Amino acid sequence: MAMRFSGLDLDLDALPAELPIGRACVDAGSWSACARAVAAAGGRLVSMWGSDRHDAGSGFVAHAAYALLDGLAWVELVLDEDAGWPDLAGTFPNAARLQRATADLLGIAARGARDTRPWLDHGLWPAGWHPLRHDAVPAPAAPDKLPDDYPFVRVDGDGVHEIAVGPVHAGIIEPGHFRFSVVGEKVLRLEEHLGYVHKGIERRFTELPALEAFRLAGRVSGDSTVAYAWAYCMALESAGGCQVPARARWMRALMLERERIANHLGDLGALGNDAALAFALAQFSRLREDWQRASKTAFGHRLMMDGVVPGGVAVDPDAAVLDALARQCDAIETELRTLRAVFDEHAGLQDRFIGTGRVTPALAAQLGLTGLAGRASALCADLRCDYPWAPFDQLQVTMATQRNGDVAARVAVRFDEVLESLRLIRRLCTGLPSGAVRADLRLPSREAIGAGWVEGWRGEIFVALELDAAGRIRRCHAHDPSWHNWPVLEHAVIGNIVPDFPLINKSFNLSYSGHDL
Repeated sequence: MAMRFSGLDLDLDALPAELPIGRACVDAGSWSACARAVAAAGGRLVSMWGSDRHDAGSGFVAHAAYALLDGLAWVELVLDEDAGWPDLAGTFPNAARLQRATADLLGIAARGARDTRPWLDHGLWPAGWHPLRHDAVPAPAAPDKLPDDYPFVRVDGDGVHEIAVGPVHAGIIEPGHFRFSVVGEKVLRLEEHLGYVHKGIERRFTELPALEAFRLAGRVSGDSTVAYAWAYCMALESAGGCQVPARARWMRALMLERERIANHLGDLGALGNDAALAFALAQFSRLREDWQRASKTAFGHRLMMDGVVPGGVAVDPDAAVLDALARQCDAIETELRTLRAVFDEHAGLQDRFIGTGRVTPALAAQLGLTGLAGRASALCADLRCDYPWAPFDQLQVTMATQRNGDVAARVAVRFDEVLESLRLIRRLCTGLPSGAVRADLRLPSREAIGAGWVEGWRGEIFVALELDAAGRIRRCHAHDPSWHNWPVLEHAVIGNIVPDFPLINKSFNLSYSGHDL
């Protein structure tokens, strides 16, 4: 079935997905024109990636996914051998790192791109080796080789000096390098270098049975295991034409909202602690621990890992457990409102929060800030509201937004989203439809594609799936919102003092693991 999206002069083939998703193949000229049309219509770039279809006789393909008023447009460009594709970073700045990553993974580059530095390859991969090519073999180990020096942009001037932070951090924080150019304590520029925990997940997907790969999807970023597993399963169900039972859809939403609350509770405690209010860390850690213990009781795992499976869910809590989950919401809400009053009335805390790490709405829109950080800068985008799929189409989700774009705004969005998710969970627990919790999913006997798109707690999770004629995974691209938000963090810290960086960084709380696939 053909579909059209407003502002895009392109016929799209509708995918049998839970959300409005269409796909089209374009030529090189239309590739660039399509990006410009999306930008002119107020749309945004969701993700960009590449795939190798040489095994099917097609060659390399570039892909871009755009969010428009009507839904998601998945655009493909078949490339001339190793010719690359027209640069999109001039239209969407957040395409730059995605293009650099694609060049590392497939060896195809964006023509005309200003920044062509390697991103995931730190100089430890063999020359000419690209792990996502269909004929790539495992790279030999080079234990004695050191990473290449990364060509950071230098800032010169009187009194300017550099502070290097990372890539190894204290505690359990994953590796990432932050290069500050400062005068005194004021930050003039921050440049990041990530990719230190690149795990080969997208290659690993191609080595797993499609019906089992949801487990890997749920481990892309452990704090978003429900969102990733749901997005993968949505893509697989789309490719296979599987109808998920209503009860399973509601149960998935219940787990997704519990995941959202668990992460917001942890962040609120950490943000208070970074501003020297240790009381907040103690209280929110207690609430989060109780919350995750209840998740283990109901779903068998503190993070609800492997709870979302192809065709539905793995666990079906009984009425007594659902009633306990609903009652826990009442207890959490009472304490949350008390703690919010403590935050609002604490002068020292507000002095650290207000005006710190500000991202204006204009800058947020220009750089493609997404998720809760985007909503704190007046970018009103939430898949549960914009394209409500079941059961969110029955729940009337209220979007939490702020305009000031500072740490205080990102804290306020978290408080509001927890309160809204508590309301949703009560509705989900009391209104859960009866019936089966899993449908039989049969893989198609032909080449097929599918897409999954889910509003995780950090922002939108996107999964694009390609199956070959034997039902094997040819390509699975999993996209984390951190790809878009890491570059914005570089701008948010400009003009702030160096000691405020941990606070600003935590207010975004971006994923290293979800970025470094």
